[in-house]
Amino acid sequence: MAYISLYRKYRSQTFGDLVGQDHVVRTIQSGISRDRIAHSYLFTGPRGTGKTSTARLLAKALCCSSGPTPEPDNTCEICTAITAGNCIDVIEMDAASESGVEDIRTQIVEAVEYRPMMCRFKVFIIDEVHDLSAKAFDALLKTIEEPPAHVIFILATTEYNKVPPTVRSRCQKYEFHRADMATLVSRLEYVLKSEGVEAEPAAVTAIARMADGGFRDALTLLEQAILTSDGKITLTEVYDQLGLVSEDTIDRLLIAIRKNDVPTLLESLEAIARLGRDPRAILESAMFRMADLTRAVYQTKEPALDGPREAGLHETAVQLGKDTILRLRAAIADAHRSIRDVSLPKIWLESELVRLATESTVRPVAVVETVVRIEAPAAAPTPASPPAPSRNGSKQEPNTGDPELDRAINAWNNCVEAMSGKSKLMAEHLGASEVIAFDGSTVAVALVREVSLDWFKEGKVRLPSVRDALRMELGPDTMIDFTVVKKNKGPEQDEAVELPLEGSKLEQFIRETFEKKDRPSTMD
Repeated sequence: MAYISLYRKYRSQTFGDLVGQDHVVRTIQSGISRDRIAHSYLFTGPRGTGKTSTARLLAKALCCSSGPTPEPDNTCEICTAITAGNCIDVIEMDAASESGVEDIRTQIVEAVEYRPMMCRFKVFIIDEVHDLSAKAFDALLKTIEEPPAHVIFILATTEYNKVPPTVRSRCQKYEFHRADMATLVSRLEYVLKSEGVEAEPAAVTAIARMADGGFRDALTLLEQAILTSDGKITLTEVYDQLGLVSEDTIDRLLIAIRKNDVPTLLESLEAIARLGRDPRAILESAMFRMADLTRAVYQTKEPALDGPREAGLHETAVQLGKDTILRLRAAIADAHRSIRDVSLPKIWLESELVRLATESTVRPVAVVETVVRIEAPAAAPTPASPPAPSRNGSKQEPNTGDPELDRAINAWNNCVEAMSGKSKLMAEHLGASEVIAFDGSTVAVALVREVSLDWFKEGKVRLPSVRDALRMELGPDTMIDFTVVKKNKGPEQDEAVELPLEGSKLEQFIRETFEKKDRPSTMD
């Protein structure tokens, strides 16, 4: 007998064997038991989660000799033919390769006129239905809307939004979910036991994680591991097969970044390169590890981890700390997205990781811009003005005497607190900022470092995120205008600005702040 791949050999043949989709099974069986059988079904969800298998099971349940039944017997002639894929009344069609209007017309529209030859229903299973052309959907629409009583449609898709609403509204929708780690590990262990193959628990967990919730992907990876191993499947063999980097190696990289240990970082990267791992594989491995570390630091349960691996995970999480883990996870995700456009990925990744290692040691630069102080005339009245920016980054106090300005200061303090809780870098760049003016719609904010202004300009989502947080406090039309103003470092620096500004200088500064309409805004 010809060899059969594991994902075909262990395809679910009964509803009881369909793991991970209990909500779908329960609803379908309930409908059959109550004789409420729809004329068209739409199965949607990620690849490898059991959509086509469920379609065949539904066909069996409807056409079984003892049916319609919630549980087909799998022994009658019809069930056996459906299992073998040669039942004349169950027509499977792959829309990815048969997407034209003529395919739909000849295989479906014309075929529905004839009654089934041996089954109770004529069942049409259309896989990847979203790949049908617009004309093909138009040809199919009328048949799905009012099919003959002996016709059942089962449509399967991984991209629900690409199915026209006119088709979606005429189908019963069933959404298939990705399997969780525990379910995948349990299924892999069942297959290993059935195949008589031994594997390390850590190796099984690694395969389940790489499958990303897909049963078919998990069985395909397991099959490769069985073919490449000599006897027992080990974690090292799985890493070699998948082209990934071991967790211990990734932990050394992360701890080197945390400790600003550039020599160890470079040596580890070189050792990984000698193993044949490309930079993208390093980043993918790091992203998987950072996901585990995030769960560990927030103490969420990971049932698939064995004892030693869980202990090592928590030890690494403690060494890195929550702030470092969150910062590195975001940075590594950005690097993974950017590396596809890099011509020298190895050198680029090396420079990115070195930057991350040294980033936390860079101290803020105090000198950014000098504003010449203009003393107000002695006899002139002094208007209310914002307090001086603090020397230690403490919260600005709303005691200006201007209710609107005080409201803006309070709103800005809340905004800074909210954004600082999400990002350590955001906290560094906003920590010493001050509100210096507010005209009712635009808040003028003083930053003390040019590097902070550049940092906000370089990120595509940094400025909008701060603006949106401030709009939660002041209203949906609020704008932000960042201005760089140097703080006074001491009496020996005569030309450093002293805030609060007073008199004509304050009026001039506010006027200039809100007359920047001719040059690009820093925020909107």
